[in-house]
Amino acid sequence: MKPVLNKRYFLFGLAAAGAVAAYPTAKSIKEALTPLPELEPMADPAGFRKANVGPSSSGFNPLVGVGEPNDAPALPIEETRLTICESLFPEATANPGVVPIASFADYYCPFCRIQTKNLAALSTQLAGRVSMHWHELPLLGETSMLAARAALAAKKQGAYVAFQERLMSSPFQATEAYLEALSTSIGVDHAKLASDMNSEAIRAEIQTSSALAQIFGFIGTPALVVGRTVIQGQISNAALKKIVEIERSEGWNQAC
Repeated sequence: MKPVLNKRYFLFGLAAAGAVAAYPTAKSIKEALTPLPELEPMADPAGFRKANVGPSSSGFNPLVGVGEPNDAPALPIEETRLTICESLFPEATANPGVVPIASFADYYCPFCRIQTKNLAALSTQLAGRVSMHWHELPLLGETSMLAARAALAAKKQGAYVAFQERLMSSPFQATEAYLEALSTSIGVDHAKLASDMNSEAIRAEIQTSSALAQIFGFIGTPALVVGRTVIQGQISNAALKKIVEIERSEGWNQAC
């Protein structure tokens, strides 16, 4: 005698299957209904526009720890203005269909941790449509500066992404001992990393990112420049996708 299928379980199974099938549609509807932030043209720098969308963290002087306490170098504001797009999006393609995204973050800003993870996932999802460019903007003190310099030094060994992921997910504050342990765990030469951290090239890179932040009026992190759209604060993936598509359709390189 064949077992009789329990009607309740059958109906429950149909409902569950329907819910799973409907999820992508519901997600798409949510993204479609996400309002686009109001975009306001910027007088300076010309050609860009801004949107204030979400929370951010602010802190100390962005150059704390770059030089001696009473000998912090002046930011290269005017030099950076002359090469603003090249400074924002190093090695970006001129293809208007590939929208460059410049991310400004601090390793100890809680909003940055969420947004950096989302951006990394989004750049994979939108591969061929966006290119990511990471800027260190250490606003939250000496520890932030130490982490930023270490990440840029790791980039010289091809380990920037791995270093960034570990620093962004770690509950520990950056110290010399922690950075040495982190270097060892991901196969980075710590002696070279320690030497590069204090190099003029890394100091100059942080100065340039800080100059860009001042030019665009960033008062905290996270912050983004998506093509020609300047965003202060954390933004949802749905809203960011809409901005990317607008930049693709309108031509982000109008400003560059």
